[in-house]
Amino acid sequence: QVQLVQSGGGLVQAGGSLRLSCAASGSFVSINHMGWYRQAPGKQRELVARITSDGNTNYVDSAKGRFTISRDNAKNTVYLQMNSLKPEDTAVYYCHVQARTLYRGSIRTLEYWGQGTQVTVSS
Repeated sequence: QVQLVQSGGGLVQAGGSLRLSCAASGSFVSINHMGWYRQAPGKQRELVARITSDGNTNYVDSAKGRFTISRDNAKNTVYLQMNSLKPEDTAVYYCHVQARTLYRGSIRTLEYWGQGTQVTVSS
């Protein structure tokens, strides 16, 4: 199983920056892609950014040019650097990891979620 611990987030003024971190630990064979989702009140959870095991990235259009996702494979940690934040970025941000883990005697590819962290951008 994989445990994800998020850190970062908080309250920032528009135009400011925040950095989110998510560290994976536990028993797993390998981590495939890692990513960040967010969910604003009354809205569906959406993918913000994702990074594959070999470093390929993709972003939601609203984050392109402002957010940067990166990962440290040695630390099993993914980061989201958020710059030029806007009030519409306000949401709970969730770390997401896809990992190959031993589950009931066989290797399975499973999905894991962090506990969520609030990001609030004031205007």
